[in-house]
This record gives sequence, structure tokens and C-alpha cells, in this order.
Amino acid sequence: MTRRALHYVLKIGNRVKNVQFFRDLLGMKVLRHEEFHEMCQAQCNGPYDGKWSKTMIGYGPENEHFVLELTYNYGIGNYKLGNDLLSIRIESKSAYENVSRQNDVLFMHKNPECIVLSSPDGYLFEVANPDHDQSLISKVSLSTANIPRSKQFWHGLLGMNVNEENDNSFIASFGEKDARLEMVGIVGNQPIRHEKAYGRIAFACPESELPEIQQRMLTDGQTILTKLVSLDTPGKATVQVVIVADPDGHEICFVGEKGFAQLSQVDPKAEDSLEKEMGADKSDEWYAKSGTGKEKCE
Repeated sequence: MTRRALHYVLKIGNRVKNVQFFRDLLGMKVLRHEEFHEMCQAQCNGPYDGKWSKTMIGYGPENEHFVLELTYNYGIGNYKLGNDLLSIRIESKSAYENVSRQNDVLFMHKNPECIVLSSPDGYLFEVANPDHDQSLISKVSLSTANIPRSKQFWHGLLGMNVNEENDNSFIASFGEKDARLEMVGIVGNQPIRHEKAYGRIAFACPESELPEIQQRMLTDGQTILTKLVSLDTPGKATVQVVIVADPDGHEICFVGEKGFAQLSQVDPKAEDSLEKEMGADKSDEWYAKSGTGKEKCE
């Protein structure tokens, strides 16, 4: 089994502010940018019709790094947050130093080892000051209502290795150099609320493993959101995906490695494309003139 973590999907309400946050403040690179006029068959942008965009951003190519997928729906200004995504951890000396120098950043927590701050949409990021020179997104922390049940799913059913664990959390990954997934028990037996800002974590695997993943989910009575399907991106490779959910409702996309390796190539013109589209985006003005403002997804 050769599976690896690829990216986490975040819905964003303002591309300009998010580019300033991820690229200019945290030092990430724009890897790919695509514009769409119809909703994604796999609901990458959520259950929304109309124009939207996808921007992949991170510290290096997705075949070597865990990155973020920023999905932007032109008609939506912000999304209600749930308690599902707890934080995303970054390890980067340069990002830590850059954030430390800012006077207009609202810190949730700050010490010589780590700074916790909020993105423009309210997602929490831990920016660690590591003892190495590499910059990377190293961990995604999600909440669970039941640690044993969650561990059985991610470790027992999907085959992730448990790297660390205690009574209220565990950290798992498919490989030693992989970005890690942390599952943390929710305080007070609260239900997991995904709300409109719900995200999705994606993993690559050989195409031959996709039917097996789907069958194991069916046999175990787990949730399949999108059965094995081939997705086309105009002018790019076709990829096969299966999208499932864990017992807490966290969405998980398994994508065929071969097709994704072609699809995920870094586009040297991605940043220029993004800047062009942001400059041409008059949706804020249009909604302001209409007197309605962009939709707030509660």
C-alpha cells in the first residue's frame, strides 16, 4: 500500500485577503489556479452552482509536499465555521519570523516555539519555529466525538499508521515523511459540526486500490459520498476518485496517483493567472450595487 497525503480543502470568502495571508505572510507559493463556470462533480467547491475557482498553494509541488486547496465561490462572502477543523500546523523559520514582525496580526497565542493565528476566514494556523530549514505544512488537526471509533476507522479500516496517541487524541500518517492527521476528542461530548465551511482531506493511492477502498467502506457500513468516478479537467488529465466520510462526517477524497501526478504539475503561470482573475473579479462591486451584498453561508 503506497498512499500519501495530498492537500486539505478550505473554502474562502475573499481571494485577495487569502493570497496576502498565505503567500505574502506565510510565504507559500501559488502552484496551480483554475477557473470553473459549473459546480464540481465531486463538490470540491461545496454544493454550489455558478462560477468558482480553485487555487493550490503551498511550499512546493504536490508530489512532494502537502498543500492547501483554496476554493472560492464568486457569490459567497464568508462561511459559517464548525468545530470540525481545529488547526493546521506549519513548520517554517521564515514564516515564523515574518509573522513575528507583523504589528497588525491578531495572535491567538505566541511564544518562541510557535505562533497561533487566524486566517482571514477564521481558520486557525499554528506556525512553528522548527530546528530545520525546510518549510512545510506538517499536520491537520480534526475533532472527533469518539476516539476509539475514529482510530478503528483511520487505522483499522484505512490502514494509517498510528504515530502517537493518548487518551484524548492520536496522530496518524501513511508514511514517515507524510503530513500527519491528528484526531482530537471534542470537549464535553459535543457533536461534530461541519457547517458550511466544511473541508476535505485528500490522499493519493494507486488506481488499483480505489475499488478496494470503496468495497471496504461498503462492507463496513461506512459512508460513500461519491462512488468511484472519473473526473475530467478541460485540457488536463482525467483522474479517478472515491470520496468517503469518516464516522464524524469528515470528508476524505482518495484519488488515483497516476492521473493526479499529471494533473498536479506546477503551472509556472499560475500566479499570473490568479492575479489576472482577482483583478477582473467585480463580484464585490456587483453585489454591493445590487444592495444585497455577497451571501453569508450560515
